[in-house]
This record gives sequence, C-alpha cells and structure tokens, in this order.
Amino acid sequence: MKPQYDRQISENDTQITKFLLLGFSEDPELQPLIFGLYLSMYLVTVLRNLLIILAVISDSHLHTPMYFFHSNLSFVDICLTSITIPNMLVNIQAQSKDIIYKGYITQIYFFTLFVVMDNFLLTVIANDWYVAICHPLHYMVIMNPRLCGLMVPASWIMSDMNSLLQSLMVLRLSFCTDLEIPHFFCELNQVVHLACSDTILNDLVIYITALLLVFGPLIGMLYSYSKIVSVGSRLSSKD
Repeated sequence: MKPQYDRQISENDTQITKFLLLGFSEDPELQPLIFGLYLSMYLVTVLRNLLIILAVISDSHLHTPMYFFHSNLSFVDICLTSITIPNMLVNIQAQSKDIIYKGYITQIYFFTLFVVMDNFLLTVIANDWYVAICHPLHYMVIMNPRLCGLMVPASWIMSDMNSLLQSLMVLRLSFCTDLEIPHFFCELNQVVHLACSDTILNDLVIYITALLLVFGPLIGMLYSYSKIVSVGSRLSSKD
C-alpha cells in the first residue's frame, strides 16, 4: 500500500504538500551502513574543501587567479553537498522519507544553482590553465585581477537566474498522486515528470538551459584542454 500524503484540495486539482524521497534502499539493515558511509564522505568533503579555502586565504603566495578560482570551487562543492547529504542523513535517522513541497522547491533551486556554478568554475579553471600554458608571457595581462573579479560574480548571476527560472517553472505545475522520487535528493527532471499538468514548456526550458549552461561550458573545457595537450605534445616532440 502506498503511503498517504497530506493534500490541500482546491476546485480544479490536488495541491500536494509533501513528496517522498525513496533514497537507495528501504532495507532497515542497510540504513546504518548507508548513514555511516555518507556521513563519512560528507565530513571528508567538507573538511578537505575547508582546508583548501583556509590555505588560500592564509597564504599570500596563493593569492593568484588559479587558487582564487579553486577556493571558489571548494566553497561551491561544500554548498552542493550540504544541501543534499544532511537532509538524507536526517531522514535516515528519523526513519522518514517525507519532504515538504516548499522544501523540495528550495532544494531544487540551490541544487541547480550550485551544479551550474560548478560547471562555470571548472570552465574558468580550464581557461586559466590554457592561458598559463599556451600564452605564459601574456598570462598576467589576460588574467588580470579585474577580469578574475568579474568572471566569478558573472557566473553566480547566470547560475542564479537559471535556478530562479527553473524553480518558478516548477511552481506552475500541478501534481496528482504519484509523488515518489527515486532519489535521496530533489532532482528537477524527476519532479517535472511527476506532474499531471502540461510539462512541454518545462521540458523546453530544461533542454535549452542544459544546452547553454552545461554543454556550453563542457565544450569550452574540452577546447582548453585540447589546446593544452596540443602544446604539451609539441614541446615533448622538440625535446
């Protein structure tokens, strides 16, 4: 028998107030193992990235574009894991898989924000390496503090606009009775496919933004690394 969910009845549809995150397994014997494994992974991830941030801040020799971008990437990694893993750990301890509708939308917003931001920062880091290796004499001119200071806020703004758009698009949907999410976190594509209203516009927005904000940075990374490999190969052949 499926679990019962709280609902608020309106004239035209059923407004859902809770979702059910199924997680990895419903076997009670596996829950302590899953809890310990993910708690350890979360603590290691947070500690490692915090050490990177503290090292960059405390050492003036690391106040360079490369370490500036890496410290921002570490901060985003902490945020990305902190909006998914702790909620799963709390649910395991409380033996509850429920998440309220507002909490689900909030987690979608921040998860999308940090995933896209992560992609942008990885692209920026790849571009930084490309300039450093392929144009070393012009590195300080190209990667000047002003440009570095603009690239990170610009990435945050674009990521935030995308996350806000995706969240607002989800809010326009109505849901029926199938509210089980086969994940331990709130995933945008899954919740869209659970809607009983028309999702064509949502799918279109997801595909377009994925093309621009995921595959676009990916192409940029591949281009930068291909140039780096090409320069490395030429230098090796000369030796």
